[in-house]
Amino acid sequence: MPSGKKIKLVIFELLELAAFSIPTLVVMEQFAKTYHNIMNNSEKTHYWLIVSCSIAYVASASLLIWVPVKVLFFKKRHLYQKIKGWRPVMMMYVVLTTLPSFSFSIAMTEVQKSTNDTISAAIPDTLPDLPVSLVLTSLIVVDIIEKLRIYPLRGELKSKETTEIHSSTLQNIKTVTEQVHRNEENSVPPQPARRTQIPQPRRTNTESPTLNVEGPQEPCFDSGVLRAASSSDPRSEIFLGSFLLWSDTIEMVRVTGHPAVYKSGWVYPVYIFSFISLLRIILTPQNPLSNCVGVLLQDIPFIFVRLSLIIVLGTITPVLGLCKNILVTLSYVYFNHLTKFRVFSTFEVS
Repeated sequence: MPSGKKIKLVIFELLELAAFSIPTLVVMEQFAKTYHNIMNNSEKTHYWLIVSCSIAYVASASLLIWVPVKVLFFKKRHLYQKIKGWRPVMMMYVVLTTLPSFSFSIAMTEVQKSTNDTISAAIPDTLPDLPVSLVLTSLIVVDIIEKLRIYPLRGELKSKETTEIHSSTLQNIKTVTEQVHRNEENSVPPQPARRTQIPQPRRTNTESPTLNVEGPQEPCFDSGVLRAASSSDPRSEIFLGSFLLWSDTIEMVRVTGHPAVYKSGWVYPVYIFSFISLLRIILTPQNPLSNCVGVLLQDIPFIFVRLSLIIVLGTITPVLGLCKNILVTLSYVYFNHLTKFRVFSTFEVS
């Protein structure tokens, strides 16, 4: 009887392999079908040629890159533990699956637009949603699986187990402050403590008070139905957070289905900047650079793309998305950089 860890490993690897292979096959099959309809040829030579090329590409990428890297990391755990700040699995998915899928999606629209006037009716009013949704859903699934690997799938996850998981990932890391305190304790001899009373200055109206945020208290339920309703598990929050993280990119890619976008040159910047926004998934979830990279790769480019689309084509993209990108960018710049200057400082400096 195989153990639970082996069953979990096999299921995760099969799901990741399916998410790695199926999107490319589906997108290239859609491209082959579109090309066959445009050619108006009874023979399906070109159709099966494109399909066979897609199968050959997926098989070669899986057998030559995906599987060897997976086996290497499984056999050589010390190599995998030396990687800091980025995830090789997500990089392989973005480069080998997402990039070809987006490329063939653009090629599909170009083939439809290159037809002459006699068969211009073959151009659909909207692009099919299946290829784009499948690519992004597979990306989210791979991201969820990579985050769930450190958690058990069975049993209740207690707070003690959560702290142990986080502490195991941060072990053997000594901060500079701990080293400084240890050096001070070793160099300075112990001295008897003295009780001193420091007079507290009177607070005037010009002085800013200490930060004491007041607000409604959070409830705490210890029994009954409310306790079961208020329970939370980080394993379920991974699913919610992963889909919310890519909601902005999903909405941007879906804009390409509008005929005013994919029948014009706007399909190129939308797909290009959407793919660039996906590159931040290569970073680990707790990477300190994730916020900065998210603003630089997603919010700032999306501001210019959405603003241009609204000006030229109208509100085919929601204004709410543009407001989100602007507010996220301004809040990041203000609270992380501008508040360090004296003009934006809360306290007066003499």
